[in-house]
Amino acid sequence: MRFNRMLLSTTLVVVALVIQVCVLARLQLPGAVPDLLLLTVLGLALVYGHVGGALIGFGAGLLADLAPPADHAAGRYALVLCVIGYLAGLAKPDNGQLRSAAGPMLVVVGAAVGTTLLYAGVGALVGDTAARHVGLGSLLFTAALYDLLLAPFVVPGVMALARRAENDPLGETGGSGKAADVSSGWLSSGTGLRIGSQRGGLRMKAVKARSARAGRIKGVKRL
Repeated sequence: MRFNRMLLSTTLVVVALVIQVCVLARLQLPGAVPDLLLLTVLGLALVYGHVGGALIGFGAGLLADLAPPADHAAGRYALVLCVIGYLAGLAKPDNGQLRSAAGPMLVVVGAAVGTTLLYAGVGALVGDTAARHVGLGSLLFTAALYDLLLAPFVVPGVMALARRAENDPLGETGGSGKAADVSSGWLSSGTGLRIGSQRGGLRMKAVKARSARAGRIKGVKRL
């Protein structure tokens, strides 16, 4: 990953984690907690692709595993966000631009449900049955609802920052195309034609000089 990607991703992940732990986790909402960290990973994955999404998801999940008051095994959420970041990165648009908001919203809902299921599944493998006591259905519904309500305020902003830090390849392509058009126009209307016309003029002068010399030689022979 490039340095600007690493710097921006680290900054956004740390800010999202601090807000989630210090603010969202203390709201005591029914069911799940709004996952600002997940939305940040999704926004970055939709710009950087599946490889960047997986790496960012793993790093963000590992920070969440180590940040207090984490009460689960380290690496559990890192595995979940790594998988979710990879899958979300597969939904990255080919042209770098989103045609509508429906696609990202579906990604958010799928990621919220998938994160809850994967987290509960990994917890069941390591002996954590907290999801059973709370109610998996309630967790799925509230997680999707909270993340869907929070997504319009987080995902577009994260994607915009990521594109700006990435120096938008589409903008570079358009700029290079424009530069190519300008350069080709400059060559066709400026130096290239002038040089050609100068060469053509020199050739015409050379031909006239040769014909004049031939005429003189013929005149001398006649005399």
